[in-house]
Amino acid sequence: MPNNATVLVVEDDQDIAALLIQSLKQVGLEVVHSSSIAQALQYVRQQAFTLVILDLSLPDGDGLDLCRQLKQTDPEQAILMVSARHAEIDRVVGLELGADDYISKPFSVMEFQARVRSLLRRVLLLTTARSNPPSELVRVGDLMIDKHHHRVTLKGITLDLTATEFELLEFFAQQPRRVFTRSQLLSSVWGYHHSGYEHTVNSHINRLRSKLETNPQQPKMIETVWGVGYRFNPESVL
Repeated sequence: MPNNATVLVVEDDQDIAALLIQSLKQVGLEVVHSSSIAQALQYVRQQAFTLVILDLSLPDGDGLDLCRQLKQTDPEQAILMVSARHAEIDRVVGLELGADDYISKPFSVMEFQARVRSLLRRVLLLTTARSNPPSELVRVGDLMIDKHHHRVTLKGITLDLTATEFELLEFFAQQPRRVFTRSQLLSSVWGYHHSGYEHTVNSHINRLRSKLETNPQQPKMIETVWGVGYRFNPESVL
């Protein structure tokens, strides 16, 4: 995990907040607790957080609005949504806004901690890459992925990718033409597999396409293989 990792927990239910805080401290993390959007924004202005754990139903507004504000300020802010909302549309909207992952209540402590570790692992990779001067490039036609500086350019234009989007694209580009199921991507990129969370992959694919493709509605770079999953088409960037 990143050194001195600090997590902001935005949760108004005191019992759930206590459980989240205890679970995070068990894995050695520093925790700051907020019970409202206004208080969370105040904390974010005062210090940087390695991870924000965000409930959707808050007393002074919708957590989705807070997610949008956080991502506008810092697109690379790691966010894990935790909510009792079970409608798929809420999960999809949260992920489309930039949340890195979404877990539904009720959940086990072990699953929650696994999600947190997975997110922090990606944050650590990003931090290490930026502090490491050598460059390791993955080139596919007009697409260049600079792993050590966490930079992606397409036809000379720098793309603004989150840590998860970067890792997902790198995974595809290093194994072009190979078809991956949603379960395989969830396991390989997110580092876990729990049945019912394949929508996490779908939403990140959609976000990545919106940044890569000329026409995201008719993707040519990250193709859908119907009934199976997705694959990276290198010919699309030649």
